[in-house]
Amino acid sequence: MAIAARRYHITTFGCQMNKADSERMAGILENMGFAWTEEPNDADLILYNTCTIRDNAEQKVYSHLGRQAKRKHENPHLTLIVAGCVAQQEGEKLLRRVPELDLVMGPQHANRLQELLEQVLAGSQVLATEPVHIIEDITKPRRDSAVTAWVNVIYGCNERCTYCVVPNVRGVEQSRTPAAIRAEMEILGQQGYKEITLLGQNIDAYGRDLPGSTSEGRHQHTFTDLLYYVHDVPGVERIRFATSHPRYFTERLIHACAELPKVCEHFHIPFQSGDNEVLKAMGRGYSQEKYCRIIDTIRDLMPDASISADVIVGFPGETEHQFENTLKLVEEIGFDLINTAAYSPRPGTPAALWENQLSEGVKSDRLQRLNHLMSIKAMERSQRYLGRIEEILVEEQNEKNPAQVMGRTRGNRLTFFPGEIQDFKGKLVKVRITDVRAFSLTGEVLAPVLL
Repeated sequence: MAIAARRYHITTFGCQMNKADSERMAGILENMGFAWTEEPNDADLILYNTCTIRDNAEQKVYSHLGRQAKRKHENPHLTLIVAGCVAQQEGEKLLRRVPELDLVMGPQHANRLQELLEQVLAGSQVLATEPVHIIEDITKPRRDSAVTAWVNVIYGCNERCTYCVVPNVRGVEQSRTPAAIRAEMEILGQQGYKEITLLGQNIDAYGRDLPGSTSEGRHQHTFTDLLYYVHDVPGVERIRFATSHPRYFTERLIHACAELPKVCEHFHIPFQSGDNEVLKAMGRGYSQEKYCRIIDTIRDLMPDASISADVIVGFPGETEHQFENTLKLVEEIGFDLINTAAYSPRPGTPAALWENQLSEGVKSDRLQRLNHLMSIKAMERSQRYLGRIEEILVEEQNEKNPAQVMGRTRGNRLTFFPGEIQDFKGKLVKVRITDVRAFSLTGEVLAPVLL
């Protein structure tokens, strides 16, 4: 069904998986005839792709919805959609709370947006949160970048971390076939995309739901095997992946990353806590010692590798000593970046019901102390770049300084240098680093464009 002269706006909250879903839903809308608008109040269709990992993200959604619900009373032709994890979690309750909504759809239904929207346009209010098998997606996404792209390799998560709502809202693990993943990457390579990030909520679990096993007793398809299979896709110069789980991160995978030149030396491996008792209460399935062994192996084979992670402070029952074990781990490993968060009770998770919740004051204090240490360690890690020559993949003009372009090192450090985007976009260039900050670098072009 083509839609004439209608505009849409998508607001995305949360993780890379949500960003990838939003790109696909934007592609569906444009295929239906909608046109993108930057300004929500100019849109005829508003879609909020939501996150429920933390309560503040959920409350932002309701704040946005309140404003648009008022607008719908003035313009009854406005279409309001909530997609993603809040939609899955709240379901019918969301429709009761915001009756102006036309469509509430969980993340497993992102590929069905056209079918669901056609029901809305026919006059129905639609709720789509039932579990489904995710069909292979042939949608052409509306990519937010012309240089880098996301490619989903596995949906859902089978882990049951006691704080996490993801399995409840994103469903069970469903791996795409290697052939489908490679086919999408080949199209991206033909279109000029230079860097691809392979995505999964628990990417190390890739393939364990696919049939077959090897003579060594492994699953026929593992994430390591997938990297070997897609590594030679023409046109693609860099490959990244996220998010890893220490429980399943193998030495075989580390060796593959060291061996395959297109795989960037950047690893995002959440550890969540540096204390074994807290990790056990979280249901993470590994110890602090195992996590350190993973990092040691990475740095033995790739000494300059960048390591980033996710950490939760103030988990129910966490003592000051246990929190200090987290600080100690951050101090010893020296992360390039940590995404930090204070524990937030989420509906339907075991930890939300425990009686040993910590006060907001304690959580805030610990978060502030961790962030302070992280800034110090990130600055220390940045020092190694000073004076070095780095290969930068140029992505965009620097919005804050139009005299500069921006890109990233192989280790994912944001880097700025003087230039015009028309000269450098999508190119790999050699840049000498002249200034370092905790989370970004500045440099000067040293060599001609490589690609």
